[in-house]
Amino acid sequence: MTTAKILLLIFVLHTGTLTFSQSTIDSLFGKLDPQKWTAAIEKKSDQLAEKIIAKSEKTLSRLQRQEEKLYKRMLKTKDSLQAKASLEEARTKYQALRNNLRNPAIANSAGQYIPKIDTLSTALKFLDQHGMTGNIKNVLAKTELLKDKFQQAEEIKRFIRERKQQLNEQLNQLGLTRQLKHFNKELYYYSQQINEYKELLKDSKKAERKALELLSKTNLFKDFMRKNSMLASLFRIPSDPNDPAAQANLAGLQTRAQVNNLIQQQIAAGGPSAQAQFRQNIQEAQGKLNELKDKVLKHGGGSSDAEMPEGFKPNNQKTKNFWQRLEYGTNVQTQKATNFFPVTSDIGLSIGYKLNDKSIIGVGASYKMGLGTGWNNLQLTNQGVGLRSFIDWKIKGSFWISGGYEQNFRTAFSDFDQLRNFSSWQTSGLIGLSKVVSLKTKFFKKTKVQLLWDFLSYEQVPRTQPVVFRIGYNF
Repeated sequence: MTTAKILLLIFVLHTGTLTFSQSTIDSLFGKLDPQKWTAAIEKKSDQLAEKIIAKSEKTLSRLQRQEEKLYKRMLKTKDSLQAKASLEEARTKYQALRNNLRNPAIANSAGQYIPKIDTLSTALKFLDQHGMTGNIKNVLAKTELLKDKFQQAEEIKRFIRERKQQLNEQLNQLGLTRQLKHFNKELYYYSQQINEYKELLKDSKKAERKALELLSKTNLFKDFMRKNSMLASLFRIPSDPNDPAAQANLAGLQTRAQVNNLIQQQIAAGGPSAQAQFRQNIQEAQGKLNELKDKVLKHGGGSSDAEMPEGFKPNNQKTKNFWQRLEYGTNVQTQKATNFFPVTSDIGLSIGYKLNDKSIIGVGASYKMGLGTGWNNLQLTNQGVGLRSFIDWKIKGSFWISGGYEQNFRTAFSDFDQLRNFSSWQTSGLIGLSKVVSLKTKFFKKTKVQLLWDFLSYEQVPRTQPVVFRIGYNF
């Protein structure tokens, strides 16, 4: 083959590769909606960054107030000069941390790896490199800023641990170490809240999920991810396992297949009981590791996120926002016909607020629908309405103590003006037990069965049933 033919072949192959790559990019851009995708990422980044700033500022302000109270007690001791100097130093550090929160970046912003941010940043860099239109650079800056805020949160957690250690040394001599429980609580809740924000990163919108799914199916993006992601820079992931340079770096290391073969050979040589012995050894080793881990955490080592004051039971609802702590429900209660009332069904709606993991307070409303007095007299009528308030307190397992105060209008009505007759409203006081069973359905999460006693029913005229049975569903 002549030199000219060789050059022509190389040109054709090179041109064909470029054409294939460009056609792949064009096809990818045709399926993506850059405006929706970048807008979703920008909105999420801005919201989470602002939440981290607000939570950090609130935590620092609380801790500073607690620390100042401690130092005011120390000022009454013989080491008052040292306490005064330490107080001024603490104020300076707290103010510096608050000021850094509003800065665009910090010096050590690359210390923490967050997979979702790494994926989003790398995807934005890939699209920007290949000429995708849209506000890519600005959104990329927002994701980098969010990464900085998470890193600042880690710096604040480290600062809180250091302050707690310093105060513990100073207060130990004065017998005031019990006051440090506030530091442990704030550190725990702050850590949990930051972890909650990281989980929110995984809650992707439809446009974001579609874009990442399309990118993950593209070999060009996979190759770009292997070369340019933060994970690749941390572990030096080779772009091509068949690359001679990559093979040279891995020379001498055992592969997974080699290790598996070696284990199988050792088990086979050990006889019929070798398999059971091997499993027993693995379980014993795991148990030893768990014991060692517990000892490390008990003595203050490992992750500080697990640190809690002695006897402290965390409120898992405290790290959730207002809307996440709301619980919506509906219930139905049916009563048989009496001399005064037809067969009725109470249909109620409620909204509860979780104070903590064991108590819920809420309000609701109900509509009483009449069904007639029997099969020979079926008739739908408006038999009343009700206003409700309730409190549920968990006692054990799935059982709760339930109480409530209600106002009920139990007179048939044809228009809403009749409800203004306040003398016709009756008061109910309820107390009883509830059993809550979790459900795995699309709409309802829990079933609540209630058996309640209306201890004010004996004062009502006409008297209503003292025992109330309700079945409800939460969603």
